[in-house]
Amino acid sequence: MLYLLVINVVWALSFNLIGIFLAGHVDSDFAVLTRVAIAGLVFLPFTAWRAIPAMRKLGTMAAGALQFGVTYLLLYRSFHFVSVAEVLLFTIFTPIYITLLDDLYQRRFNRRAFGATLLAVLGSLIIRYDHIDANALTGFLLLQLANLTFAAGQVGYRQLVRRYPVNLPEYRSFGYFFAGALIVALPSFLIFGNPAKLPTLPEQFAVLAFLGLASSALGFYWWNKGACMVDAGTLGAMNNMHIPIGLLINLAFFNQHADVLRLVAGGVVMLGAVWFSRAGRSG
Repeated sequence: MLYLLVINVVWALSFNLIGIFLAGHVDSDFAVLTRVAIAGLVFLPFTAWRAIPAMRKLGTMAAGALQFGVTYLLLYRSFHFVSVAEVLLFTIFTPIYITLLDDLYQRRFNRRAFGATLLAVLGSLIIRYDHIDANALTGFLLLQLANLTFAAGQVGYRQLVRRYPVNLPEYRSFGYFFAGALIVALPSFLIFGNPAKLPTLPEQFAVLAFLGLASSALGFYWWNKGACMVDAGTLGAMNNMHIPIGLLINLAFFNQHADVLRLVAGGVVMLGAVWFSRAGRSG
């Protein structure tokens, strides 16, 4: 649990740093690629090349491609369409997707989780009820795809570790996670990247370094390590802890003019949706 709590604080800060210092200023594909490269280099010296089963390697790469590569390419793009506070709130759907995917793996359908998804959509509409335009819809949909791939990566990695255990510390195989993310992030930059929007300011380089070392290398390792130590219900709940922390940081330091009442009202509805999806679950 401690791993998940610490990384929630780190990621809450990261959302704000991305929105303030990088979004609209630094090419999003380059930012994601930089994070992947820094984190991959951190784990490279510890990676075991022969003692890890092939399926564990491939599965870890797939988890990295989904949970980091695809998720963050979508996440960074969403900052062009919605505010930091809205990005934070719209990630509240992730626990619902974790519930749905975990139930899908167990070959069962959870009506509560499906109903909760509809309720969470209502909460999102409350936040943007006076300004629902193409940008808001695009940002919302990008974040839902990001939430889904982030959830899929977590659920998949949990199952992978249980099915293909190894007699080595987990950090010896986690380098493959970033290799999978690189397979997604590098082609995306080469195809869609804008060389004219590379970082130029010291604070931009500092933020990228923090995101690569703290948010990515330490962040994803501790998050997935913690995810394997708790049940699916707890994991789902912990996926939303960064939201109140991130909102407090955002409203206190970066966005004093936000419509707090509407953000709170929509957030309460979406939080109720998460509670509704978990009601009656034993774990």
